This record gives sequence, structure tokens and C-alpha cells, in this order.
Amino acid sequence: MAEEKSAKKMEDKKNTSKLSSSEEVFASCSFSSLGLDSKLCDQLKERLGFDVPTLIQAQAIPVIISGRHVLVNAETGTGKTLAYLAPVIHHLQMYDPRIDRSDGTFALVLVPTRELCMQVYEILQKMLHRFHWIVPGYIMGGEKRLKEKARLRKGISILVATPGRLLDHLRNTSSFLYMNLRWIIFDEADRILELGFGKDIEEILDILGSRQQSSVAKDDSTSRFSNVQRQNLLLSATLNEKVNHLAQISLGNPVLIGLDDKKVLQLKTCNEHMGSVESDAENELENSGDKPCSSDKEFKLPAQLVQRCVQVPCGARLVVFLSILKHLFESEASQKIVVFFSTCDSVDFHYSLVTDFQWAQSSETEAEFRQMFLRCKIFRSHGKMKNVKRRETFQAFKTEKSALLLSTDVAARGLDFPKVRFIIQYDSPGEATEYVHRVGRTARLGEKGESLLFLQPAETDYLQDLEKHGVLLREYPLLKLLDGLSSHGLKKHVKKFVTIEMHPWVLSLQKALETFISTTPRIKKLARTAFWSWVKAYSTHRGELKRIFMVQKLHLGHVTRSFALKEQPSLVNKSNQKEFKKRKRDEKEKGISKKRKFAKKS
Repeated sequence: MAEEKSAKKMEDKKNTSKLSSSEEVFASCSFSSLGLDSKLCDQLKERLGFDVPTLIQAQAIPVIISGRHVLVNAETGTGKTLAYLAPVIHHLQMYDPRIDRSDGTFALVLVPTRELCMQVYEILQKMLHRFHWIVPGYIMGGEKRLKEKARLRKGISILVATPGRLLDHLRNTSSFLYMNLRWIIFDEADRILELGFGKDIEEILDILGSRQQSSVAKDDSTSRFSNVQRQNLLLSATLNEKVNHLAQISLGNPVLIGLDDKKVLQLKTCNEHMGSVESDAENELENSGDKPCSSDKEFKLPAQLVQRCVQVPCGARLVVFLSILKHLFESEASQKIVVFFSTCDSVDFHYSLVTDFQWAQSSETEAEFRQMFLRCKIFRSHGKMKNVKRRETFQAFKTEKSALLLSTDVAARGLDFPKVRFIIQYDSPGEATEYVHRVGRTARLGEKGESLLFLQPAETDYLQDLEKHGVLLREYPLLKLLDGLSSHGLKKHVKKFVTIEMHPWVLSLQKALETFISTTPRIKKLARTAFWSWVKAYSTHRGELKRIFMVQKLHLGHVTRSFALKEQPSLVNKSNQKEFKKRKRDEKEKGISKKRKFAKKS
């Protein structure tokens, strides 16, 4: 036994020495030692608060500065945005004479969502404070094309864009100058492709002449930038077949960054026809290997992220959800929480409910002591909201110290909300990759973070699906929480309850919610709409997930209860059908009246 303990101590000592030597190398690293200009290093510290680079920045920046094609695979919240923007700005500020707006676009950053587009643009503005001659800009869906055309005509040095709108301008805006394009960067590449932009990306690459076989920019030979080699960068938190295909067509002999030894070995065994990636022995921070393949392997998640799961019967979901929120906000003064839903209608319903719902725990003094159930600032965001409103929500939530954001997956990718402590996935994310990106909104840049996944008892096989990717979840202490809440204001019941649904706190709060919904027509209407959109979304799970999330297993009566509706599902359906027909009729009449007005004018 003594020998075994001694051997174990020796092994631990060796591992510790390895870690400490690695940490020493990383601790001695600075932005200036990576090759960045001193003025830019000052901007990173003054404007963004970065004193030293993160590990992924330390690995990526020297390679990108060298001009190599790069594929960065790293968990969310590791500073990937800065890793590609800093080298681009470093090169652009070095040109003598300085670049001018009339030179057109030098760097193109493609992002999947409008929120991420604005976030990258705002980071650019801060980084370019001392380099005023380098002009940042953005184009994205939902904005006015004429204003975008005017900005492109004046000239944008670094352009952030969503794929659809970029392709539109490449086809139709003749004043869009990109003959000096030097960098094409795909940020959150997997999400771009998952949203169905694959064909758009291929057409964009063809127009820009940036496929692997023609990686040198097609530009004017008389330009002072004509000899510059095109460089493509691809960044993603997950690797899959679509990302693999994009890497094939856009990256020539890329350097892989962010892959551990185990993952590099896995990549070496697939796609042998693609060839190997050349290693660069001169740079110790570089990782070389083969191009990526379809990955069903482990995902990268921050070590400091605490992941939990709570199994809740469908009928008690709403009460448990609100109870957990109440506990979190009352247990900690500064608490930022993001909750993910499957549909826009669910976001609208839950937003209105938590904004307006008041409750007194003691029924005897209910009229006198009725108060807001959740006392915090509440925001919402989803794809049906206008750009301006989504942008305002994004900015406001970022600046708050304590707030709640209810959202669909529009907030799941790339967005950096400072100090988000808790992520709740009230509706299942579906694919395991979506789970990873949702929880990636917390535990960013070394900060602590927690996540909670809601599942019904019949959906527990989903945990096995996550385990395949190395994602292990602990059980959330729900019973302890409910007992703690019920001890404040509710009379203790002597009888032991059998299920969560029969817990005195759950029964009391459910009754209060149903009364509130039934007496508030506006929110009752939202609950009905949210109920059916949730059922439709539940039925759209694909592949293996269809076996786990089976709409046939749902008890629709319990589902209506999860939206605090007293009505039977059939009655809710009839009401929805009436609303739908009325809305269609109103839209038709509105359209006819518009045509009549137009006919009179003409």
C-alpha cells in the first residue's frame, strides 16, 4: 500500500510539474511578445481590459500574423473574436502610406446572426480608436439596403456581414469595392452552415475568387496591394461535416489551433484523401494535423462550468421554472440569467407572465400583501422582433448587473454578455452542439458559471446522447429548493406527498398562476398561442432525437397545465383556429384596402 501511495504521489508530482511548466510559458506571454504593434496592445488594455492573451489568442495570433490559413476550434468564451481581429488590424495599420476608404474592403468577417454582427462591429470600434483611418462597418438583414449601399460606396476597410445580405450586395451593388480583399473570416462557421447558408457561402467564395484552388485574390495588378496573398480563417466551437466541407473548399494547408493531442489523432484517421497539414517547427505555439472531419467526439466546455439537469413532470414545469428563478434572484444580489425557449411565442408568453405576475404566499392576507413574484429587470429577444428592438435589448442586458433574458437561439451563438452566471435551457436544445453553444453564454474567459437543463422523465435518454460527447450533468436538488420555498409563508403539511406535482408549494403556486391567466385575457391569449407553437416545435425533432422527444408520448392536458391553462387542449385548439381565421381575414381586408388606395392614387 505504501509503495502504491508513493508511486501515485510521484505520478501526481510529474503531472503537476507538466502543468506548472505549461502555465509558466503561458504566464510569460504578452500581446507584444506575440508580435502585435505596441499601440494596438495599448488599445487592447485600455479599451477592452485585456492585459494578457488567453490561451487560444496566444496560439492563434502569431499564426494568423504569419499569413497561414487557419482553423480555430475552441470552446465559446475563450476570446476567438480578438484572436482574428488583432492580427488584421496589426497588418492594416502598418501600411505606408496609410490605407484609405477609397481602397475598399480589406477584411470580411462573416457571422451567423445580427446580434453577433453588431457585437463584432462594436469590438472593432473600440480596437480602432487610435487607428481612425481604418474604417469598420457592417451589413446585415433587416437593415435598409440604400443606407448600406451608401456606406459601401464611401468605403469600409473591415466589413462585418451576415451571409445573405453580403451576397445580395456582391450581386447588386456595383460600388462595393473588394479588389484589395486580403482576409475572409468565418466566425461561428458551424452555425452559419446550420442556418442554411451553405450555398450562399459557396457563391460568395466564387465571386470573391477565394476557393482553395484560387486563394490569391483577383485584383488589379497596378494596385500596391496586388502581391498580397489571400488568407482565410475559419473559427468554430464544434466540428462537423459541413464545417469540414467549408474547410476543404476554402482553406489550403491550414494550421489547426485548439485541438488536443487526442483530437488531432482522431482527425488523422479520417478524410485521408484531403492530405495532411504542413507543420511549422519554427513556431512552438502552432498545432499541426489533418483537416477536420465529421465529429461525433467530445465537445470542449470550460472546466469551471457546473452543469446540472432537473427532471420535472410536464404539468409542473412552469411552477418549477418560476420557483428556480425566484430562488436564484433572492439568493444572490447580482445575478444575470439567460433562459432559452424553443419558440418566439413561448418567449412572448413567459416574458409577459413574469413581468406582470403578482402573488401573496399567504391566502389570508392576499389582497394586502400581493407583490411581484420576480423582482428583477426582465428582457426578451427572438427572431420576430425588429432589429432596433433586438439591438436595444442586447445593449441593455449587457450593462445590467442583475437581470433576466428570455430568448430563442438567436442569443445562443457567439454573443458575449458580461457576467452571465446562469443558463437555463427550459426547452431542449435538440442537437448536442446546440446544448454546447447555449451553455457557452456563461463561464466565459475563466469566469464561473452554471447551467441547468429541463427534461421530462420520458426524455432522460437525452442525457445519454450528451454523454457520447463527454457532457456529464449532475442532478439539481429540486426537492430541497421546494421545501425551502414552502417554509416561507405556507403552512406545513403533515402528510407526505408522493410526487413533485403534489408538493404544497407547487399546488399553491399552480393554482395562483391559473387564476392569474384565466383573469388576464391578454396573457391568456399568449398562453394559448404559445401552447400550440410549443407542441409543433416539439414534433420537429429529427433523427435519433425523434425517438427521445416523441410528440405521441405527450399528455396534452399536462402540456396545457405547463402554460397555466385550465382549458382542455381541444378547446384551446378551437380558440386558436378562430384567432387564426380572424387574423387571416383581417390581413386580407387590409390588403384589399391598400390595393384600393393605390388604385385611387394611380
